[in-house]
Amino acid sequence: QRISCGHVNCYLITEKENSILIDTAQSKYKEKLYQICKEKQVRLIVLTHGHIDHTENAAYLSHRLQVPIAMHPEDTNLIETPRAQTLHPNGLMGTILLRMSNRNQNIPVTPFTPTVLLRDNDTLKEFGINATIIHLPGHTNGSIGIDINSTDFIVGDTLMNFVYPCPSLLYTDKQALRQSCNKIDSLGNRTVYFGHGRPIKNRT
Repeated sequence: QRISCGHVNCYLITEKENSILIDTAQSKYKEKLYQICKEKQVRLIVLTHGHIDHTENAAYLSHRLQVPIAMHPEDTNLIETPRAQTLHPNGLMGTILLRMSNRNQNIPVTPFTPTVLLRDNDTLKEFGINATIIHLPGHTNGSIGIDINSTDFIVGDTLMNFVYPCPSLLYTDKQALRQSCNKIDSLGNRTVYFGHGRPIKNRT
């Protein structure tokens, strides 16, 4: 289930009685997310990366739902220091997006501690979801994707679809981002779900 929160997408993945929330959007959407999630048996909050527009409600929702938070260890430095990883723009749209992102860095965020650290090829089976974590460095050092049932792939911000699908408009490491895009390409037949934009078929 894609949950639109302004320009950010969150996702609720459900299998039988178990659910996992992917990303948490910005503070003005916390009640919307809680009202949706409270009707489900959410067992885990997974953060695709550490940027504020994806993590701002993590502490709130973790407390209200009484569930742990999971992310890649290489992004935990962004929780208390949003500028810990220097971002670079990709093109004119990237420059505009970077200015907006820099303004967001000044928003105070309730700190949280991820108690589940996710690495490449980890699975979410212990939380009742048939999904595998894919490390996708480049947008941030600890960006991850979630491969669900080998049919659906949540890419976070490694790819974006604001106007058209493309590699992230912001990156910490351009070469690593390119390699991560190639990794997504190699997955083949998947529906790709973005942190920003509508889903499409892989390689559209």
